[in-house]
Amino acid sequence: MTDPYSVLGVPKTASEDDIRKAFRKLAKKHHPDLNPGDKASEAKFKEIGQANDILSDTEKRRRFDAGEIDGTGQEMPPRGFYRDQAGGNGGKYERAGAHESFVDMGGIFSEMFGERRGFSGGGGPGAGAGGFDMGGMPVTYSLRVPFLVAARGGKQRVTLPDGKTLDIDVPEGMSDGQTLRLKGQGMPGSQGRPAGDAYVEIHVDPHAFFQPRDNDIHVELPVTVTEAALGGKVKVPTVGGAVMLNVPAGSNTGTSLRLKGRGLLDRKSGQRGDQYVKLKVVLPETADDKLKEFLEGWEAGRAYDPRKEMEQFS
Repeated sequence: MTDPYSVLGVPKTASEDDIRKAFRKLAKKHHPDLNPGDKASEAKFKEIGQANDILSDTEKRRRFDAGEIDGTGQEMPPRGFYRDQAGGNGGKYERAGAHESFVDMGGIFSEMFGERRGFSGGGGPGAGAGGFDMGGMPVTYSLRVPFLVAARGGKQRVTLPDGKTLDIDVPEGMSDGQTLRLKGQGMPGSQGRPAGDAYVEIHVDPHAFFQPRDNDIHVELPVTVTEAALGGKVKVPTVGGAVMLNVPAGSNTGTSLRLKGRGLLDRKSGQRGDQYVKLKVVLPETADDKLKEFLEGWEAGRAYDPRKEMEQFS
């Protein structure tokens, strides 16, 4: 069984901050954008996201620790009930009142769906074991989408229980946890009744360097010593494409610059957030004797103490 603690490499006593840091480190390492074509990294990235989904949610973490769900978020039903009926296949199936929730786009959903239509407990086609008419009922899916698809909008293909594929239009500015309604794509009705609706809960994958906070985007941008000291225009990525940013002369690591209106779309107000760019001065990867010689000559008579304000705490 998948253990989300092991996947993220944290102990069961890990704090929320420990989990967040471990997730970000691993997500950045295995992000598909940084490992194009690497199927192993892609699979690992999904596993990391799934583990974080469990441990970053207080209630899901409690339920996992209590043995109520497994490391994929699947219910852990009473022995001899669900797994006997479903054949032990993966995917989440919950029975809650008159609704079903399905995470797997095929697999167990198709199997459970087919079994319900095949019951012969009376009540005609589409009836359940006790004669319940299951036609026309809504279903819910959980769908992971890349960060930029959610930010910019785009199409995502979903495989429905009957094997049919459907290209879903993901609106621009979708955020994690929001739901899309697919009219008439739920369970079919019996005796001429219309099909129910399908509800797709969107889960947005993290990005290698875009960090969303509400509708704002935060990015750490590496700059050279020359760019920071002398200033100039540098190219910076945004969710809408690269733009040129003016770096003021005398900038330093930690300097924050704002790109107005370059954040995420707020679907309620129609307004866009901003993008905040935090500069990070980066030295050359290889030693440069000329730079060393220049700095040694420059520092003579110009020494300064960047840690002066910390002396009172020493």
